[in-house]
Order: sequence, then C-alpha cells, then structure tokens
Amino acid sequence: MASSTLFQSSPFSINPKTKPYSLPNSSKPTHFTIKSQQSQSQPNLTQSTNNNTPTPTPIPIPPPSSTKHRRPADQNIRDEARRTNISQHLFSAKYVPFNADPSSTESYSLDEIVYRSQSGDLLDVQHDLTALKKFDGAYWRNLFDSRVGKTTWPYGSGVWSKKEWVLPEIDDDDIVSAFEGNSNLFWAERFGKQFLGMNDLWVKHCGISHTGSFKDLGMTVLVSQVNRLRKMNRPVVGVGCASTGDTSAALSAYCASAGIPSIVFLPANRISIAQLVQPIANGAFVLSIDTDFDGCMQLIREVTAELPIYLANSLNSLRLEGQKTAAIEILQQFDWQVPDWVIVPGGNLGNIYAFYKGFHMCRELGLVDRIPRLVCAQAANANPLYLYFKSGWKEFKAVRAQTTFASAIQIGDPVSIDRAVHALKNCNGIVEEATEEELMDAMAQADSTGMFTCPHTGVALTALFKLRNSGVIKPTDRTVVVSTAHGLKFTQSKIDYHSKGIKDLDCQFANPPMQVKADFGSVMDVLSKYLQSKAPKYH
Repeated sequence: MASSTLFQSSPFSINPKTKPYSLPNSSKPTHFTIKSQQSQSQPNLTQSTNNNTPTPTPIPIPPPSSTKHRRPADQNIRDEARRTNISQHLFSAKYVPFNADPSSTESYSLDEIVYRSQSGDLLDVQHDLTALKKFDGAYWRNLFDSRVGKTTWPYGSGVWSKKEWVLPEIDDDDIVSAFEGNSNLFWAERFGKQFLGMNDLWVKHCGISHTGSFKDLGMTVLVSQVNRLRKMNRPVVGVGCASTGDTSAALSAYCASAGIPSIVFLPANRISIAQLVQPIANGAFVLSIDTDFDGCMQLIREVTAELPIYLANSLNSLRLEGQKTAAIEILQQFDWQVPDWVIVPGGNLGNIYAFYKGFHMCRELGLVDRIPRLVCAQAANANPLYLYFKSGWKEFKAVRAQTTFASAIQIGDPVSIDRAVHALKNCNGIVEEATEEELMDAMAQADSTGMFTCPHTGVALTALFKLRNSGVIKPTDRTVVVSTAHGLKFTQSKIDYHSKGIKDLDCQFANPPMQVKADFGSVMDVLSKYLQSKAPKYH
C-alpha cells in the first residue's frame, strides 16, 4: 500500500473470609490446614485428624513490603523462590480430548508431546476441579489479589499469579516469564460517550505486553513447559510455529530468554515490518514462505511430526491456559464484578475459547455467579466463523482468506473452530464482521480519543458499533473490548490511512499534517483558522 510523501517512510518496505466446607463422611474427619508462608506460593496443606468441623485456614494477605526483609544481596528472585517456596503440588492437570464424552477415559500427561487425540480431534487441558473446589471462591479471589503487582517469583506475572489454574505441577524454577499480563483495563470514556452513547465502555489493552500482543500470555506457559521437557531430556531441540506476526514475536522472545532455539514459518510479504523484525532481532530461525498462513500451518504440522521441534501454534492447548488468565484479570480489575459483554477479535479462534474458559472456571469455582456474553469479531475478508454463525451453525466451510489490514486474523481455516463454537453456544455469544473501511475508520475514531489501537481492535470496535446500532448492546451495558496488539506494530496502516493513500477507502477520519510556509504570517493564519474551528460555541 502506498505511503504518503507527507510522512517520512520507514527504512523497511488474604485476609480471606473463607467459609467451612464439608468433606465426605468418614470415621475420622480429615482436616486440611494451609500454612502461612512468606512467599505467595501455592497452598501448603498439612493433613491431620480431629473431631472438630474441618475448616481450612487460607494463606494470609502478605505483609506490606516495608515490613518484609529484603533478600540477601547475592540472591536473585529465583534464588529467593527456591529458598522460601516449599511446593507440594496439590493440584494437577492433564490433556483430554476436547469436549469428549464424559465416559471417555483417554487422557495424557502434560509431560507428553501430543497435540491431538487418538481420533484426531483437538485436546484440552483439564484441571482437577475436585481439588480446586476444596477452597471456595473467596479464598481464590483473595489469593489472586494478594499477588498482583508483586515481584515475588513467579507470581508477579499476571499469568503465573494464577499458577494453580494454569500449570499447577511445574516447578517455579522451570518457568520462563517476563512478568507478562496485568495489562491496562482502560476506561474509554470519551470514545464511549462521543461515538456510542455509552458510559461504561472499557478496552483491555492486552497489547501492552512484553512483545506487544496478547500472545505473550500463552507463550510463557508453552515455553515454560518446553523448558521443563528439555530438563527431563525429552526429544525437543527447538520450538516452531506458523505465524501471521504476533505468535512468532512472542515465541522468539520467550525462547531467547530461555536459550531455546525457535523456528518461525512466516507467509512472505503478508506481515508488517514491525512484526517481522521481532523474531529476527530475538535470534529466531525465520523461513519466509510463499504461501498464506494456512499453508504455513500445514507445513509446520508436517515438519513437527518428523523433527524434534515442539509445535507452538494454538493447536497446542497449553497456550490457551495462559490466554484464559486475561479473562480472570478482567474480573479482578472490576473487583470481581462480571461485565455484560466482552468482544474479542477472532482469527485462528483459540482466544475466544480461552476467554470463555477463564470466565467459566471462575463461575465453576465460585469466584463469580455468571459469565458475560462473548462476541467474536472477524474481518469480512477472513470470516469463516461469521458465515457459519449466520447459517445457524448448519455447516462450516473454510474460506480463502483475502488480504486484510487485520493481518493477524487473516485466517480462512481456523484450527480452533470447534472450540470457538462451543464457547459461543455456551454463553449465548454472537459473531460479527468488519469490512476494511469499517475497521480502519473505527481504529481512527478510537485513536482520535487518545487510544493507539491496532487494526484487529478496529474489527472488535466495528462489532461494537453494529451491536449498539441494532440495540443488542444497551447504552448502560458494561462492555469490554479486547485489544489484542499494540498499535505501534501497525504504524504503516495508520500512515496509509491518514495519507488517504488506501485504494477504494474514503478514510473519512484522516488527519494529515498541514504543510505551511516557514514564515510567521502563514503559521498565524493556519493556527487562527484551526483555533476558531475548535473554539466552544455558546448559544
């Protein structure tokens, strides 16, 4: 796409109040006591017997930092975690076939290298809810809240602060984390009021993260598990992915941090330079392949079946365990109040399921009493889920994805289609689409109110516009739009838009710079006209 000469072009084209719970009847009631620890580690349970009513004693809220002794100067935060954290792995998780019949006994350890079930279906990570339910919702809320904003390893991460719900059995020393998550939940006050007539609109800026996208949330989990497997001498030499940009950035960064080789398959000439330079800078082995994302995905699946390369795409359900924590974070940031709507851009469709899973676990474990309605927003140029939804879920057909500014969701044959449909059906969800003009206009409108969004957020905002205009979303509904990547990754699209250099787009909200002669009079004339146009009008 052409760039305007008006712009300089890029050089590249617990104080928890936990109630007693009941255990199964036995001759000697069992009593679990949670020992208080200095670090905010997972619960340390001691089993004893007595004749009293069993009452769990949760970990207390950690003392203020001013009262906590500083670790020795020759120790880092990992050393401190080793010294203070006595892990007993009270909780567990395993792979099971996704949405399997309850009578199914097929399962796999998370330490196995497996991506699909025996029948070829997707896998899901299943947690031992019976063990997790031994602690009520108040306990989990307070435990998670006590870890926010800390530097205690690894709980300073928004993902690993929910470790018991993510990878409960991994050793803290195997975790590879950049303290991702804990991203800003932005009150879009002016945008909501001016363009939508809403006063409770929020944007979850998942792109304010280590590599600039929500993919960090899942990649910390996957690379941590790979780190564990390599220490167990499993046959894993490197980690590979097919990517439209953001996945490769996250994979290469986390692998570089752990010293693990990363291999990236990218569709040639289909991602932004900002996205391409990230895996290159982090030392990934990058293959630019003359095909689209779906072609890259097919190749990486074939390659990982033959070589000791661990597959990092969302076909691998581990990543979704990290991504679901964004849903839990939203509830935390609302003080555990549930929003009415959450709107998520969708391409390969793992993320819409991840958000559903996070909300569902919170309801299942008593942290909240309901879940929000989810909206999956797709680009009209890559909209197989939208077409499936509009058909009444009658028949899914993959599409040939066309070029879209929302390049990360330019996917015509999504891997997680079954996961997405399951999520949407179970939360009375909706699917919407956005044309190129709609998504670019929405992005520009959001930017004009102080945001700096990516085109994928423009897709989600377009869905919001349409649902507001149709009356589905009410002006007082608390609504969260998930922004999946940082706008700085997509500056060229913004340059093209504000230059009015995009073919067949009016770019009605373009704001090109004004060229002025270098003299005082010319500058004064231009500024006077501008200020007059902006002056308050009194009646």
